[in-house]
Amino acid sequence: MGKEKEPLYELLMQTYTITLPFLLGYIVWLLKRQKKERNANSRGTMLLLRVQMIDYHDRYIGLGYIPSYAYQNFCDMYTAYHELGGNGMITKMYDEIQELHIKKVGES
Repeated sequence: MGKEKEPLYELLMQTYTITLPFLLGYIVWLLKRQKKERNANSRGTMLLLRVQMIDYHDRYIGLGYIPSYAYQNFCDMYTAYHELGGNGMITKMYDEIQELHIKKVGES
């Protein structure tokens, strides 16, 4: 009975040895594709955040004050933007927003 298992064992080992590299290659390909898609999504999100922060900056610097809700939104967007790897001119805009008077809702 021991000799009957040997050919089956050999067949399984050969199959395993042949298919394992293909399976690992496929897994690596999937992971690379997911990373590429994730990077594209992160980049798109970062660009959308930048556009919105530039809009906030231009609007509220022009007014000379920023409503508290807009200030909180800007700060949240700034944090997310930096977590995605953004930097540069937005930091200067953030600093300028920090210097504005924060106007509470209902305040004249």
